[in-house]
Amino acid sequence: MWSPESEINSIAMATTMRHSQSSSSGISSLSSCGDPERLPELPPLDEQRLQRAALHLQQKLILREWLRDHRLQHHYQRLLAVEVASLEDVYWLEDSRASKILGKDWQLWSGARQNLPTSKAQLDALKAQLWSTVVKSSQHQDAWTWGGMLVVSVSVAGLVTLAAMTQPSLAPEARHSLLQYVTGKYLLPANCKVQWDWKDPASVGGTMCFVVRFFQRNGQPYPICDTDQFFVEVTEGTRKVVTISELGSSTDPNNANIAKVKFTVRTAGQYKISVLIGASHIAGSPFLRSFLPGAIDARRSRFIRPASTVICCAGAPTLMHIEPRDEFGNSCLFDQNQSDEALQGYQVAIYDLHGVPVEKLQHAIVFAYDRVNSRVSVTALFPEPTCLRAVISYRDQQLPNGDFDIIVLSSSDTTLVHKNIASRKHNICYEAKLLSIFGVSKNKPRKVLCYVGPKQNSLIFQVTIKEMILKFIPKRIATFRLCPSTKFHFLPQLVSQLHGPVFIIDDGAQPKIELASKDRNIIAATFTHFLLKNIGGSETFKDKQDFFYHEVRKFHASYYHEKMALKVQREKILESSMKAAKGFSVSDWCGNFEVTFQGEQGIDWGGLRREWFELVCSALFDARGGLFCTFHDKHQALVHPNPTRPAHLKLKHFEFAGKMVGKCLFESALGGTYRQLVRARFSRSFLAQLIGLRVHYKYFEQDDPDLYLSKIKYILDTDLDATDTLELYFVEEMYDSSSGQLSKTIELIPNGARTRVTNATKNQYLDALAQQRLCNSVKDEVDSFLKGLNSIIPDNLLSIFDENELELLMCGTGEYSISDFKAHHIANGNSAEFRRVLAWFWAGVSNFSQTEMARLLQFTTGCSQLPPGGFQELNPQFQITAAPTFGNLPTAHTCFNQLCLPDYESYEQFEKSLLLAISEGSEGFGMV
Repeated sequence: MWSPESEINSIAMATTMRHSQSSSSGISSLSSCGDPERLPELPPLDEQRLQRAALHLQQKLILREWLRDHRLQHHYQRLLAVEVASLEDVYWLEDSRASKILGKDWQLWSGARQNLPTSKAQLDALKAQLWSTVVKSSQHQDAWTWGGMLVVSVSVAGLVTLAAMTQPSLAPEARHSLLQYVTGKYLLPANCKVQWDWKDPASVGGTMCFVVRFFQRNGQPYPICDTDQFFVEVTEGTRKVVTISELGSSTDPNNANIAKVKFTVRTAGQYKISVLIGASHIAGSPFLRSFLPGAIDARRSRFIRPASTVICCAGAPTLMHIEPRDEFGNSCLFDQNQSDEALQGYQVAIYDLHGVPVEKLQHAIVFAYDRVNSRVSVTALFPEPTCLRAVISYRDQQLPNGDFDIIVLSSSDTTLVHKNIASRKHNICYEAKLLSIFGVSKNKPRKVLCYVGPKQNSLIFQVTIKEMILKFIPKRIATFRLCPSTKFHFLPQLVSQLHGPVFIIDDGAQPKIELASKDRNIIAATFTHFLLKNIGGSETFKDKQDFFYHEVRKFHASYYHEKMALKVQREKILESSMKAAKGFSVSDWCGNFEVTFQGEQGIDWGGLRREWFELVCSALFDARGGLFCTFHDKHQALVHPNPTRPAHLKLKHFEFAGKMVGKCLFESALGGTYRQLVRARFSRSFLAQLIGLRVHYKYFEQDDPDLYLSKIKYILDTDLDATDTLELYFVEEMYDSSSGQLSKTIELIPNGARTRVTNATKNQYLDALAQQRLCNSVKDEVDSFLKGLNSIIPDNLLSIFDENELELLMCGTGEYSISDFKAHHIANGNSAEFRRVLAWFWAGVSNFSQTEMARLLQFTTGCSQLPPGGFQELNPQFQITAAPTFGNLPTAHTCFNQLCLPDYESYEQFEKSLLLAISEGSEGFGMV
């Protein structure tokens, strides 16, 4: 059992042994404790805490001695438990509580308490007598007075150690040795300092660095090491930023007490930086630091205009906007002086249709800073009707969508166009002359009628070109959908052209048609306004997505989203799901599926439904299922309808797949927990066919990169007229997959087997090859898929997106898990340098945005999307390999999913090189 006498003796002996070899200054023996001048100098706060602890300890020892005099010492711990720690506390302990605590010794307690003096002077005398007994019993006769208070004659460190047993506030100091505490040779968080390498506020984009200097309590430098529990946390709102900490210096011993902390800032805002040692913050922590957006980056700024053709009224201003952003997508904010300087960087160039600058109209478009909405206002004001082209740039770099056509109408024509849009009639038409169609020019232009508006009794808007036979029988020549893929191209009017301004209509799905009409501008303006009405008023993806969801909900407003029971088998998920939904109507498909897996107990509160969606999508769109295929054997390649699918997979499976995609889009339109994404990676040519775009050879670059590199690019780069070694004809040769023998030959054009490909027709040949391989060979499969998809989602709603936007709508952005990445990769290299670079890699990747992560995947694997199963299903696995170079840019081998990282001198150099590599090499075929 612990006793204060034995503890005092043991600490006194330990103190004597520890200090026997000390210098003459300070405490070196018990006798020197009696000399107050030799006590170590303590900070005022520590001295006050020490005095309070010593007084508290003294009162407890006096209480202990009093209890011993009355044979009650065995109740000492129980009395401490009820906060009786001094003789004064004995007065205030209630009899009821005391009787419970002391039991049969209650009578002894009661008599002893009655004998306690009632006056303060008498009580102080009794306490002095008891303290003297305590000192004598500890065999130390040289009790002394310090600061007007009796202190037991042991070293200061020993007293603090004893006090720590009774004072939890001093417990942290008790973990240090007596010598460390007396001499102050231990790390004190309050003494540590931070040195910032930047001025607050700073701009985003760089690798931020600050230095922490560690000091002991006595002010001397403290050599920091891994066991000191040094920790830094950087947060911006709820987002944590990964940091890199470098402790000490391997080359300079004088810097052993510093730690360099580095982190990357790409998002503007206020950051909280917590610097801790164990659970204790250093002085000033947590720190708040602000980061401002960087300089305007024209490539990331958003030019907001309603459509690709801007319609203006002569003499009336037309307002557009620019959202200035830095290279990381942060909105740039400016004060009065900064905004004036930033506006000076914007330029506008206005050209006529011949491409000649129109100097007198260069000031027709002006810029002003809108402080309320933190954006740049672009006001266009033209004095008279015309047709022009404008290019807006910032510091000589064109803005995205900064190249656009401008049609300036007279006030009367503007009124006519608005009347056309508001009209409920469907026979708005204008006369035109047909100059060419299907690439064949007409020797004698034919008179045609150009109809613009909604199709009769339909939600589908279109442009229809009709020719009148015998002046009263209309014959349709061509029809173009009113969707963003349908473009009007305005050509300069030549002197020889007497039929009015010339324009071309091209929707990317059928041959272009060239027309001339004096009403060209009215036709184009009517088309543009109908287009904006058809897509929700804006061509930006976010606005089109909101419009799409609204229209889908409106289209199915008569169908209630009621629960619909669906019982399936997990082992036969596709077959059982198709069987369960075989008789479903459109109304049923719009219901809220309540999924039950046969043989399993579970109530579907949403989790089983989401699991069912993922399982069915995996069975449908995984290349191993056979319904869809890839163009090469890489498991993560893009999937395409399989024209040589197994016999048991019918066209009804494609129709069911289309309904599943439609169901996912409908659920996403409902929002919230209903949102469903299609877990698939479709080929771009397949997505293009879903929205009616024409397939061309450039789709091979993403869909089948092996074929593109080995054949398509070779043909493009080869002079076919100057070589006899390569004879190409307009045919597609089909080979048997097992024997390799030629099975059949398909003519790509009429009489293609006798038509040789030349430099003039190589693009036509490649487009025909793409049409055959990517489109004609899977026409029935795509038609069946569209039949199922359009039964739930109207065709005209899908057509407002391009193929990249459609993938984003269906599949969402890539969701990249860093923990999944770390768990499923291969690191090739074990040198100290590579391990350091690998640690930098994970720190940098942890701070990547979704866009940067997509670029890294594109750079390394050739595709920005992961397989449905994440990094685990990449085949081959993602490999990180040490490159035998220093300071070069990282390289990648997309065939092996391999990223090669050279060695670098610093984290800043590494991060800059990695970002440059993935930004410049993530598109095309610049990789190794």
